[in-house]
Amino acid sequence: MERMSDLFGGLAAAPRPEEPSADAPLADRLRPRTLDDVVGQAHLTGPDGAIGRMVAAGRLSSMILWGPPGTGKTTLARLLADAVGMRFAPISAVFSGVADLKAAFAAARDAARAGQRTLLFVDEIHRFNRAQQDGFLPFVEDGTVTLIGATTENPSFALNAALLSRAQVLILRRLDEAALAELLTRAEALTGQPLPLTADAREALIASADGDGRFLLNQVETLQGITIEAPLDPAGLAALLHRRMPVYDKDREGHYNLISALHKSLRGSDPQAALYYLARMLVAGEEPLYVLRRLVRFASEDIGLADPQALVQCLAAREAYDFLGSPEGEVAIVQACLYCATAPKSNAAYKAQKAAWSAAKETGSLMPPANILNAPTRLMKEIGYGKGYAYDHDTEGGFSGANYWPEEMAPQTFYTPADRGFEKRIAERLAWWEERRREING
Repeated sequence: MERMSDLFGGLAAAPRPEEPSADAPLADRLRPRTLDDVVGQAHLTGPDGAIGRMVAAGRLSSMILWGPPGTGKTTLARLLADAVGMRFAPISAVFSGVADLKAAFAAARDAARAGQRTLLFVDEIHRFNRAQQDGFLPFVEDGTVTLIGATTENPSFALNAALLSRAQVLILRRLDEAALAELLTRAEALTGQPLPLTADAREALIASADGDGRFLLNQVETLQGITIEAPLDPAGLAALLHRRMPVYDKDREGHYNLISALHKSLRGSDPQAALYYLARMLVAGEEPLYVLRRLVRFASEDIGLADPQALVQCLAAREAYDFLGSPEGEVAIVQACLYCATAPKSNAAYKAQKAAWSAAKETGSLMPPANILNAPTRLMKEIGYGKGYAYDHDTEGGFSGANYWPEEMAPQTFYTPADRGFEKRIAERLAWWEERRREING
């Protein structure tokens, strides 16, 4: 593997970038030269933003730049170093190791002795393990470096708490339509080539970037590098270019964000939103069986006996998907999703489980009352097992009203049905049994 120092031209401060050559990638030629040139992040770079305030004060604190790909994290770090006159030292967690980090810190100390502060930019900082992240702490604390880490992962999960406590987390936003449109305008001005697109196709191009400025400029470069006789409409553009795949890591935050959004949309009885998040997951490549497992869970946790058919529908969808596969079987998943979203909701069964589990742990090994214990042997009969048991089917109304709780434990109420859906009928039934129990037992 190449050493980090080889990849970044040694450990001296990275030189201020020269004007890129005419044949450099468009994204490099359009790279902002000042903080004012940065698009889409005014909440950070503006006068009232965290970065704007730090630059105005002339001093940076360590920070973590968290945001999706193509939002300008690397560029922003370099511009910050320029803005406050700091030595810019970039490394990548993908290519560097402990030896490279030690060398970087040593170079920063040498620079400090010469009166030069160092901004250490760590790209993909979440790829460092916990021990490597801990290695930054003393150098951040004593001011040897001002750390700027860039990550696409949620810092809460990807970074050590100790490191997070010493750095401010700044969130870069996915570039909106206005920011992407500004990039298109700048690209056309720089190259002198208007894009061969209709107005609708221009909007489609912006949408296809999914908030990623780098991807958008690469698409522009492709369009400007080929001969197009007439302006393309959206269909022609789609045939020529590929859409950017949505950002979605099945074992990372995007996965959990979307399943949370799906679950809460279902709970809130919004079938349209639920269907949207279901589509987001499946289009991005989520395993359909994972989604089905979540729907089955939802049917019990958030619907329960308010509509007992919800669980049946979800299990049937799972069987249908097993039988048909994709894409045909995905309609069954949609059906289950819509059924759950439009069903009456109750978490009574879920709450009952929690309460019953808690009581079981607290009460330990209490013996059930002897009258409801089986007595397969003579000894068991002699000591009272099964004595006085009332067989409910032989009683009036099929209800004996007997006590089924341990003698040392008062009857508990774990399950309280909701006053909606099928559970409304269950509540009436429970109330009738309770009244009969009082009549029988006085």
